[in-house]
Amino acid sequence: MTTVSPAPSRRGRVTARNTLLGWSFLLPNFVGFAVLTMVPVVLLFYYAFTTWDIFGGAEWSGLDNARQMMHDSSFWTAVKNTVYYTVFHIPLTLVASLGLAVLLNKRLRAVAFFRTVAFFPYIASIVAVAQVWNMLFSPGYGPVNAILRAVGVDNPPGWTTSADWSMPAVILVGTWREMGYFMLIFLAGLQTVPGELYEAARVDGANAWQRLRAVTLPCLRPTTFFVVVMLTINSFKVLDLILVMTNGGPGQSTLVLAQYVYRKGFEENQFGYASAVSVVLFLLCFLVTMVQFVVNRRREA
Repeated sequence: MTTVSPAPSRRGRVTARNTLLGWSFLLPNFVGFAVLTMVPVVLLFYYAFTTWDIFGGAEWSGLDNARQMMHDSSFWTAVKNTVYYTVFHIPLTLVASLGLAVLLNKRLRAVAFFRTVAFFPYIASIVAVAQVWNMLFSPGYGPVNAILRAVGVDNPPGWTTSADWSMPAVILVGTWREMGYFMLIFLAGLQTVPGELYEAARVDGANAWQRLRAVTLPCLRPTTFFVVVMLTINSFKVLDLILVMTNGGPGQSTLVLAQYVYRKGFEENQFGYASAVSVVLFLLCFLVTMVQFVVNRRREA
């Protein structure tokens, strides 16, 4: 018995129809990505070499914006504060979210409630979060300093009113707000750890700390790498929390690069210079992320 293959013209029409159908699904996404992401990014790199102030045409200025940055003390303050926030925010959030995930991965009563409570700050309004924490950190009447005085601290910190303590206060709030989100990612990673490994570790006499070091952390390495990369990106582009909590103050003690871009662009209309600072922020974030990828690849090799 012989089979009859479809006619070439019919197969061509089916292929063309499937191709057209596929493009009809993909094209809107591609167009949206190109218009809303690629074009602004390309324009950003162009405006970084101009003196555009939105009211006139963009005049090519070469490396003038880069030279201005080299002598701009506010820019370097923003760089230092951004690095300060990143260096402390990443490990604190990583440890807090991993600890929460390990704790809430056990069979506890009302564990779903505690997971919801831990995740709630991430979906809460950032303005409400900042206002509540500003009241908690109030030097004179805040509960935080009241507790510190009760335990014997005679001169508690001024928190958001102090140039020395404003950044630690922002880091603490940022950690508290984001640890619930990354806890969920770690919880998903913990579900992939084979239970047989824990049973084998118990048979060998390993205690809880040894099981965490020998089983949990190695199995969570891909998840941990993803969390570190996301934390790095989030830390470098932090803006909303600082904007509503301290507005960069007192003085410039919490001024970060993203807020400096906002000030130069939308408050002083120096869009050319703001674009140049944005490029620096992009390159800084890209460089650190690439280093993390290289280090992770060498560890896996």
